[in-house]
Amino acid sequence: MIRTVVWGTGNVGRAAIRAVDAHPGLELAAVLVSDPAKVGRDAGALAGLGHELGVAATDDVGAVLGARPGAVVYAASGDVRPDGALEDVVRAVAAGAVVVTPSLYPLYDPRNAPPEFRDPVLAAVAAGGGSLFASGVDPGWGNDVLPLLVSGLGTTVDAVRCQEIFDYSTYEQEFSVRELIGMGKPLAYEPPMLFPSVPTMVWGGQIRLMARALGAEVEEIRETVDRRPLEATVKTRTMGVFEEGTQGAVRFEVQGIVGGEPRIVIEHVTRIHPSCAPDWPVPPDGAGAHRVIVEGRPRIEVTVAAIDEGENRAAGGNATAVGRLVGAIDWLVAAEPGLYDALDVPIRPAMGKLGRRPR
Repeated sequence: MIRTVVWGTGNVGRAAIRAVDAHPGLELAAVLVSDPAKVGRDAGALAGLGHELGVAATDDVGAVLGARPGAVVYAASGDVRPDGALEDVVRAVAAGAVVVTPSLYPLYDPRNAPPEFRDPVLAAVAAGGGSLFASGVDPGWGNDVLPLLVSGLGTTVDAVRCQEIFDYSTYEQEFSVRELIGMGKPLAYEPPMLFPSVPTMVWGGQIRLMARALGAEVEEIRETVDRRPLEATVKTRTMGVFEEGTQGAVRFEVQGIVGGEPRIVIEHVTRIHPSCAPDWPVPPDGAGAHRVIVEGRPRIEVTVAAIDEGENRAAGGNATAVGRLVGAIDWLVAAEPGLYDALDVPIRPAMGKLGRRPR
């Protein structure tokens, strides 16, 4: 059994506790929190399992890492504190742990990561013998291993398009939805996530990963952005009111240009209410899905919709990211210490989980 720590108990951390508890080869060794109100609470309660796991949350990072766990699922946010997240991850890798995380977008493509992100991790690997694998959904399996797998079913491939189509009123991070993405803000507001070059910073690594696997040379990466206002004031179940005339939908693309054409495209279509931009792509049902379209012969389209925590599509997406990461831990423990990407780490069947219920 690999002694595994879950660091953070938010949207991703809750799912991580459940995934570690369900994995037949992992033992939940500790849960790290930053909120004093969570210290001492049982991990099962924090994860919404309905029963206790006998592991009390703690904020003592030094003691937890000093116990030399085999793995750490780093689930604390890196969106607004990338430097802090990097510092935490480096500390865990230097303690000899295999670390898996969705929190550090620049390290999804380690080969092309900025030196200020890559070099501290490599130094920690050399010093402590740990490893790091950063991945998620989108960016993550929705635009690396899934489209690459589907592309292999084609006779000819003209283009690969990866879409995330979501109603963001179901996303339980209101600050990100309103402030970073700009929902409910005047169209004159400039959302940080849509600043020029930011989409490329987040998703450009996925473009390069796919190109590398497809044997293609990306000449440049381009961005397109379109925003639509709400035509009427709407009230959402989880985030309250969004006023008429404010941003209600955004659509952007990160395009990998090959042979002068956008051949590898990551597209996001995000709404705060389904009434906004009805002419844009919509999910087949419900509040959201991830879709891969391989243009060629034959034309192939695959849509994945995940549901968790009371039929919540956003929670379902988080759970699939966690499943990918937690499922990689035993492979990483058996591999040499290093900095890995999605092309290195296989997705494996849910070995030992079929029909099994965690305690």
